[in-house]
Amino acid sequence: MSDATERPDTDADADAWATACEEDLKAERNRRRGQYGAPPGSAAEELRKLFDVVADKVTAFQSSLPGVAAQNAVQQFVTQAKAAVEPVIERNPQVFDHLAAAGGELLAAYRSAVENQERRWTQRSDTAKDTDDPRDDGPGPSEHIDLD
Repeated sequence: MSDATERPDTDADADAWATACEEDLKAERNRRRGQYGAPPGSAAEELRKLFDVVADKVTAFQSSLPGVAAQNAVQQFVTQAKAAVEPVIERNPQVFDHLAAAGGELLAAYRSAVENQERRWTQRSDTAKDTDDPRDDGPGPSEHIDLD
């Protein structure tokens, strides 16, 4: 027998595996997009969308303002705000991703501190119920929450 018939073609197997994985990943993405809708974009894209929605609402609100001067002032404000925000988003889109991640971390840290403090309060109030002292129901107005 020759070497060609004794050894399987590993390049064809690797390509077939990679192709099958790509197809499965694409099908899974399409399934999730159909089930949950389009995934959120980057933080910069989401900020741009939010700004556009707010600008549209302000513009719609503008028509209910009395006087042309007030309407022009609102329109000028919206135009200037868009002109100021767009270049920042274009130059530094990753900054907004980092800020969003940092905000998530800060929220998790705050949540952890509050949950620990609440646990201490509830433990204290459970033991206080044995004495039936109304002053022991929860934290007092001057109680310090330790965030360290």
